[in-house]
Amino acid sequence: MPERKIESILREEGIEFVVSLPCDRTKDLCALLEKDFHYVNINREEDGVGVCAGLALAGRRYVLQMQSSGLGNSLNAMMSLTSLYGLPLPIIASWRGVYNEKIAAQVPFNSRIPAILDAMGISHTIIKGSGDLEKIREAIRLSFENGGIHVILILPKLWEEGNGGCAEKPFPPREREIRFEYNRSIKEPVMNRAGAISVIAGELEDEAVVVNIGVPCKEMHAAGDRPKNFYMLGSYTQATPIGLGLALGQDKDVVVIDGDGSLLGTAILPTVAAEKPDNLTIVALDNGAFGSTGMQITHSWTTCDLELIAKGAGIKNTIKVRTAEELKEAFLNRGKGPSFIHVIIKPGNTDAPNLALTPEEIRDRFMDSIGKSAGK
Repeated sequence: MPERKIESILREEGIEFVVSLPCDRTKDLCALLEKDFHYVNINREEDGVGVCAGLALAGRRYVLQMQSSGLGNSLNAMMSLTSLYGLPLPIIASWRGVYNEKIAAQVPFNSRIPAILDAMGISHTIIKGSGDLEKIREAIRLSFENGGIHVILILPKLWEEGNGGCAEKPFPPREREIRFEYNRSIKEPVMNRAGAISVIAGELEDEAVVVNIGVPCKEMHAAGDRPKNFYMLGSYTQATPIGLGLALGQDKDVVVIDGDGSLLGTAILPTVAAEKPDNLTIVALDNGAFGSTGMQITHSWTTCDLELIAKGAGIKNTIKVRTAEELKEAFLNRGKGPSFIHVIIKPGNTDAPNLALTPEEIRDRFMDSIGKSAGK
């Protein structure tokens, strides 16, 4: 049975985490992986790239499992995060659109995947049948040894060699009661983002910090640079996914400095709630704008409420603040995570200088500071 052989290879290669958005062709494989690994369900493939990056920074071993169409959703994060920082990322992808494909929509992108990966300089291996399964082991080893992306494309023909037999996991009872009273006011903000970041920077102790892309990185660096700050130089929407992976992969407290634009573009909050990492705090700096791109207004300015979105996703420990005193108190008394601190701030950027650190320097000093090795 090819599914059991793949499971054995992953176990023998020391894989601990499987980050997954499934394909119907891999339902038997997923049923096995859910039983034997820490299985992280994601809702969008590119979020899996971020979660795996966090696990990489924590020195753990993992694979990202998806349908091959998800590679299209993930390419920017793969290049501007995984590749930029030289992190390992083995991806097991069910390759659709090329073998007995009955869904026309699967063909246009998926049939071109090898050429797309070649154009991006991403290594890949094609698994056509059970005789190729040992190539999965080699691909995983190459990814971790070289600190790079390796996509393992598995043709559906492989699954025809098995007989299924992986019983579907029975669903637990769904009935539940949802009760809460929510009354909040969003008042005119008094802090800007740099001020809010200065408050957080002044209260940090041993926490590992993931800082959102753009101006927030520059403002955090100016407020209090430290090796335990992981500065993002790209990969929009991936701050909280990285923080989640980092929190799952080690015991140190993790603080994510995220923003309203980024959080509105990700599907990671339900995964955060489901995983329940008690060492994760998300600080959502909400200026109602895409701050780093010219202050274009976001839907959080007049329409949606990020704290309520977090609660709806299942995160129970949430609070809304607007003054420096409220933020300091909320941060110092945040309790057991996952915690979500919604900070209402004014639009506006400071003229903080660009970071002089290279991606490799950011990665290496961060990993050294939390006691992990960036060696390949």
